[in-house]
Amino acid sequence: MEWLNAFSQRPEVEVGDRIVPIAIRRHPRAKRLTMRVAPDGSEIRVTLPRWGQSREATAFAKSRLGWLEKQLALSAPAQEPRNGSTIPIMGRNFRIHWDRNFARKPELVDACIRAGGPEDGLAARLERWLRAQALETMTRDLAHYCDRAALDAPRLGLSRAQRRWGSCSTSGTVRVNWRLIMAPDHVRRSVVAHEVAHLVHFDHSPAFHNLLGELYDGDIRIPDRWLKTKGRTLYSHFG
Repeated sequence: MEWLNAFSQRPEVEVGDRIVPIAIRRHPRAKRLTMRVAPDGSEIRVTLPRWGQSREATAFAKSRLGWLEKQLALSAPAQEPRNGSTIPIMGRNFRIHWDRNFARKPELVDACIRAGGPEDGLAARLERWLRAQALETMTRDLAHYCDRAALDAPRLGLSRAQRRWGSCSTSGTVRVNWRLIMAPDHVRRSVVAHEVAHLVHFDHSPAFHNLLGELYDGDIRIPDRWLKTKGRTLYSHFG
């Protein structure tokens, strides 16, 4: 089901000093209203049962203004990277140094990302480069945790999903959000380990959590906390 973003009068709610639009989705299996904030804070997303009405979504959002204000405070509008701005890679900030005469393909030089070519295509080139870094790095992560679990490593796909950091299909394909290449290593690796555990236990049973605890190198609560409190910041880079 698609989010209903286009209405003649799209619902909205005032949160603090902001007017935030509400995107509504009706789900045939939903039994109650649920709400979340888009990672970049651009909208509030409310899921309704099939019989739900739009005015209920607005009333639901208004009844939880305190929670919404806290969630929006954790969000940052996405900004395209430009010359002089910074991008985190594996948790470390790198400043972008653009010069038309540099090579088009970005490269890490000391504490900078050096990139050339036309300036108006800089953001797209940086994203393609980061996605390539993500695929290479996460493929190694996947092989590492599959080896620990005594599994053959499946195909890895990169995701742009806004609701999940990772997913595992019944066919065994693992998908991980490419933006995690910007997070600290222990955060990215925790998501890959989580999906490898799902290759064995396709649920969140005690057996799943026991296996995850055996696979992951450390206290899983630490990256979980990072994702909960800082995960939205990864959406402030790129659109």
